[in-house]
Amino acid sequence: MSKVFTLAEVAEHNSAKDCWLVIDGKVYDVTKFLEDHPGGDEVLLSAVGKDATDDFEDVGHSSSARAMMDEFYVGDIDTSTVPTKTEYTPPKQPHYNQDKTSEFIIKVLQFLVPLVILGVAVGIRYYTKSSA
Repeated sequence: MSKVFTLAEVAEHNSAKDCWLVIDGKVYDVTKFLEDHPGGDEVLLSAVGKDATDDFEDVGHSSSARAMMDEFYVGDIDTSTVPTKTEYTPPKQPHYNQDKTSEFIIKVLQFLVPLVILGVAVGIRYYTKSSA
């Protein structure tokens, strides 16, 4: 039977000399592994004292790395002490109902203004050529 730790107990082990973290409901003492970790010790130190499951899974560790975890296992986490994940919901914003008439006018102007500029340029060119 493995020992069960609370998240507060795991959080006390949050230094380079005493480094514990939680992955998939299991508590690991990774203090001896800090120097050998391929990603560097700062990666592990940024996840100490908390549930690092997401950080661990995001990296995509190999099966040999997962097998190596057994030697650092110290117990299980009391899941009632781990805060539940809250899903992000964006704030409600009023629906913007765009006036279709102004949208049509803008599209017409985007088409006509360049034509008018082109017409004026051709007219000026024609006028200045015939007077000279």
